[in-house]
Amino acid sequence: MNLTYTSVTRLLSRYGSIVMLAVLVVLMSFTSKEFLTVHNLTNVVRQVSIFAIIGTGMTFVIITAGIDLSVGSLLALTSCVAMTVIDSAPGMDYVGILAGLVIGALAGAANGVVIARFKVPPFIATLAGLTVFRGSSLVVTNGLPIIKLEGSFRFIGSGMIWGIPVPVIIMIIVVVVMQIVLTRTAFGAYVYAVGGNEEAARLSGIKVGWVKFWSYVLCGFLAGLSGMILMARLSSAQPAVGEGFELDAIAAVVLGGTSLMGGRGAVWSTLIGALVIGILNNGMNLMGVHTHYQLVAKGFLIVLAVLLDDYLKKRR
Repeated sequence: MNLTYTSVTRLLSRYGSIVMLAVLVVLMSFTSKEFLTVHNLTNVVRQVSIFAIIGTGMTFVIITAGIDLSVGSLLALTSCVAMTVIDSAPGMDYVGILAGLVIGALAGAANGVVIARFKVPPFIATLAGLTVFRGSSLVVTNGLPIIKLEGSFRFIGSGMIWGIPVPVIIMIIVVVVMQIVLTRTAFGAYVYAVGGNEEAARLSGIKVGWVKFWSYVLCGFLAGLSGMILMARLSSAQPAVGEGFELDAIAAVVLGGTSLMGGRGAVWSTLIGALVIGILNNGMNLMGVHTHYQLVAKGFLIVLAVLLDDYLKKRR
């Protein structure tokens, strides 16, 4: 009996997010006949791609026992910078996209320097970044949205390849590549080591500051990539866009089983967590649940996931 209980605990610890996703799909399929339609599921995965990509970068940060609250504001800033460049240089859409990605990486580097070099707690550093990046997006656009309904940049947001939305293809590529980086490279091993026991990692010769710095650079770059996709999908850049995206990204990471204490997690499980959030949002929309109650439901879901993770960790 004890062996069986232990086995179940281990299975829940490793595959609990998949079980949660399966149960949610079954429940939502009963609540609305529109849920399992191809059109609806395509919209779900297209929407999920945005915060799944952000969540991928957030996974690295959280495994190092950090946090990044600035990704939503950074998404807005990168999209505003990119659209400003695209609008001022017709036919040079790729230059604008490149500018947005560079800004994302540089902003992530700024967070990384403040945290790794000056030892500012990640919560405080990225909370400051949230304000700075949001303010910067307002400065870039003078507080007004920039709308551009034509341009090749729109392909990455609304294009299709073999019937698959381009944002979904980008998401899959990002998840696969980052899962390989996390599990098959020295950097990935260092990320786990720093999150598991920072002092032990330092004593073993790992450059802890270097690992944290590049984790935040990666998170910033992927937030910028999400910004490019959302900008292309909306055909506009808005300084207020992305509010609350950091919460969805963190929720996806936590629901995927990554420990907020650091040292444990996986990119593929963050994708599962993102799908849980996306399907929950979509299902409640189909049922006509007000946005306010959706926020409450997601909050309870996050707390439940953290409590379950803590319980399973103690049992292990």
